[in-house]
Amino acid sequence: MIGKDMTIFKSADNKPSLLVLTSTFPRWENDPEPAFVYELSRRLCLSFDVTVLAPRAPGSKDRENMAGLHVIRFPYFFRCWEDLATHSGGILNRLRSNPFNYLLVPLFLFGQLLALFRLLRQERFALIHAHWLIPQGLMAVIGLTLARRRIPLVCTSHGGDLYALRGTIFQSLKRWVINHSQALTVVSRAMQSSIVVMGVVPDKVQVISMGVDLKHSFTPDSTVDRSASELLFVGRLVEKKGLRILIAAMPKVFTKHPDMRLTVAGAGPLEIELRELAQRLDISDKVDFLGMVMQSKLPALYRRATLAIFPFLVAKSGDQEGFGLVQVEAMGCGCPVIAGDLPAIHDSIAHEETGLLVPPGNPEILANTVLRALNDPDLCFRMAREARKSAIEQFDWEIIAEKYVGLYSKIINT
Repeated sequence: MIGKDMTIFKSADNKPSLLVLTSTFPRWENDPEPAFVYELSRRLCLSFDVTVLAPRAPGSKDRENMAGLHVIRFPYFFRCWEDLATHSGGILNRLRSNPFNYLLVPLFLFGQLLALFRLLRQERFALIHAHWLIPQGLMAVIGLTLARRRIPLVCTSHGGDLYALRGTIFQSLKRWVINHSQALTVVSRAMQSSIVVMGVVPDKVQVISMGVDLKHSFTPDSTVDRSASELLFVGRLVEKKGLRILIAAMPKVFTKHPDMRLTVAGAGPLEIELRELAQRLDISDKVDFLGMVMQSKLPALYRRATLAIFPFLVAKSGDQEGFGLVQVEAMGCGCPVIAGDLPAIHDSIAHEETGLLVPPGNPEILANTVLRALNDPDLCFRMAREARKSAIEQFDWEIIAEKYVGLYSKIINT
C-alpha cells in the first residue's frame, strides 16, 4: 500500500503526472487501430500530465506529442518486424494466426520492461495506469519492484486478458498483479463477477467501461437517408466477433430480400477464411469487405446502414467480449442493433428495448431475427431512439473520463 505521506509528483503546470501503459495505441494520426486508450488518455490531460508508453511499430515515431500526450514507443526487435501488437486482431490473435510470433513475446516483454524501468528511474509519476493485467499490469508490478518505486497502480482488464488467458499459471499471475494494484477496473459487470470468483475482494473492483464520443462524432444526422438494403458489421475479423455466423445467416436473408447487401468494416487473421465462406455460399457478390476503416469514417457507415449486426460469441479459447464498443457507436448514430447475447452485452443492450439479442453461434436464429427487424421498421425506430438516449447517458467519453479522474484522485490523495 502507498503511505499517506507519499509525495505527489506534479508537472510544471501543477498537474499530477500519470503514466499510461498499453499495447494498443494509434501508430499515427488517423490510424485505424483501436483508439480507446488514446481517447481516454487525451481527455485526462485536462487534469493530469499524461505520458503513454506503447510498443513501437513500423512507420511510427519513437517519441511524439499527440493531442497533449507525451507518447514514448519502446523498441523490441528490428522495426520492420515490430508488429506483434498492431492490427490483425491484437497480440492474442497474432499469436494464434502465426506460431512464429511467439518468438517475439519475450522480446516484447523485455523491451517494455526495460523502457518502463528507465522511465521510472528518470521521471516521477503520481500514478500508473496499466491497460490489461497481462502483459502491462505484470510489467508494471515487476518494473516498480526493480526500480524500487512506491507508486500507486491502477489496472484495467478489457476482456481478452481475463477470458482467454486461462490456466493455473495465468490465474496466479493475474491475482498477483491485482494484489499489488491499488484498484482494478473492468469494462462490464459480467467481468466484475468473473474477477470476484477468482477470490478478489469485491471492493477492489470497479466497473468503468471504455467510452464513445456520442456528442460530436457518433451522432445521428437528419440529412442522411438511412438505406433500406444495407446490413453492417464492424469489428476485427477474429473468432469472437462472430462474422462467420453472420455470413452463414445471409443466404436466408438474401432470399427474402434480394436487394440487401452486407458491408464488413474490419480486418484480421480470418479474412481469407471468411471470404472463402461467402464464396462457397454463393453470396460473395453481396458481401463487401472494406478492410480497416478509420474511426472518423465509421459514423457515415452507421448513419446509412439499415441494421448493425454484431453476432458476438465465445471463442474456442474462451475469449469473449469484455464490453464491446461497436454496438455503442451504432446506437449513438441512431442505427438499430442486433448483437450476440453474451453477459457483457447486457450493460449496453436491453433486449427489445435498445436492441435485439440472439443466442450466440446460431445462424438460423440470427437470420430470423434480421428478417424480423427488416419487417418491423416501427420496432427498429423505437429501439434506435431509446438506444441513443441510453448510450449518451452512460457511455459518452466525458462521463467515463470523469469517473477515472475521480478514481485517480481518490487513490493519489489516500
